[in-house]
Amino acid sequence: MKKPNILFFLYDQQRYDCIGAAGMYPVRTPNIDALAERGAWFERAYTPIPVCAPARQALFTGRRPEESGGLWNPHIVFPLNSQPSGFGWVNALVDAGYETSLVGLWELGSRTPADYGFKQHISRAELAKERERHVGQVNFKNGFFGESDPAPLEYNNTHITARRAIEELRRLSETGRPWYLHIDCPEPHLPCRPSVPFDTMYDPVEVPVWKGFDEDFEGKPYIRRQQLYNWGLEDRGWDEWSETVALYYGMVSQCDDAIGRVLAELDRLGERENTIIVYTSDHGDMCGSHRLIDKHYNMYDDICRVPMIVSWEGHVVPRRVGGFSHACLDLGPTLLGLAGIEYPDDAFHGADLSGALLESRDTGIKYAVSTYNGQQFGLFCERMITDGKLKYVWNLTDIDELYDLELDPGELVNRINDDAYTDRLSELRRALFEELKRCSDPIIRWTGRQLTEGRKLRGRGIYTM
Repeated sequence: MKKPNILFFLYDQQRYDCIGAAGMYPVRTPNIDALAERGAWFERAYTPIPVCAPARQALFTGRRPEESGGLWNPHIVFPLNSQPSGFGWVNALVDAGYETSLVGLWELGSRTPADYGFKQHISRAELAKERERHVGQVNFKNGFFGESDPAPLEYNNTHITARRAIEELRRLSETGRPWYLHIDCPEPHLPCRPSVPFDTMYDPVEVPVWKGFDEDFEGKPYIRRQQLYNWGLEDRGWDEWSETVALYYGMVSQCDDAIGRVLAELDRLGERENTIIVYTSDHGDMCGSHRLIDKHYNMYDDICRVPMIVSWEGHVVPRRVGGFSHACLDLGPTLLGLAGIEYPDDAFHGADLSGALLESRDTGIKYAVSTYNGQQFGLFCERMITDGKLKYVWNLTDIDELYDLELDPGELVNRINDDAYTDRLSELRRALFEELKRCSDPIIRWTGRQLTEGRKLRGRGIYTM
């Protein structure tokens, strides 16, 4: 029996709550919603790290960035130490007879897609040349806050990417072999520049305020408020932010339209039933929540929680999957598990969720953990753990954070000094330490006692224990 094909959609900086299937904000994504209805929607999927390139390296190495060396984006300030070593799951697909192709973004430093097992790569630069041939240079004026793109929809990057992916889909289908097509689109990453009709699909006046918008940064790490000044956002109100959010909504809907075109071609080719389809993101986008932009220097759900769908008709039972998952860590072993390809026991930091998918059960994972190591505004190490009710953020050189997600879903009130949470805080710190130890995070070598012994100062200058 032919092994299943794999069609993987990775869209950059997609908020988990800006998908229609999430039922949280009024963003229209009919094609992604249909995929969720026909597959498994992971209710609590988290990125291992909310930064573009490191999240991708975690995906392709199956290891947390702190072990593999991918700590930050390669093109900002510090180089990305991308070192594929040991087992590689895309190469395992090749060894099992798969044809492999990647269309779009690649951000893993000097290492190439071929190093990770991709036989074909249609690069972002190549896609950009196609746009330039048809559209030429456009003088955008609104920077990271976004604006309309005068380019026709067909020559917006979302749809150029989809068109080239469709061409690859046809080529791969004709090989008669199982295939893995990875589509990595750099949208809806800011600046959002949707084309007609998506640029005016949403009225800024009707965009609801983010639940985390009314932020005063009281009792929080210094770097949170400093980010306002780093970006020049200190005086930006919701009347301005809503315009950016409306453009973000529009770009998400435009991405959905592009995805729908690829899925329509999959159906036309008659490949749907024997194709595992994945949809996820590397991380989310602040987009004005907590009055912040982009990502970096925080561990809010706005950027750490991501959408994640796995669909395989006739095999994966459509449903909402409970328990936690780590999208870019778990998908490698899960895809190998679904394809029936064996791998070494120690190959992945993530979990093989194929059993949960095929047997209609929860993931069994009790916590989500994300990490952060700094970026263009300096090094600042953070580690986050959540059990879905509480979220603890370990800020190694500043005050820690503790959020009661049931009472405060917007993560506005830092309860780290609230004695009512002392026992549960100790449990989260211990669980975080064990996960970092399991994944060889070197940060605990010198500072692990903050977690194991509670040797962490409160804002009032006393120990937390």
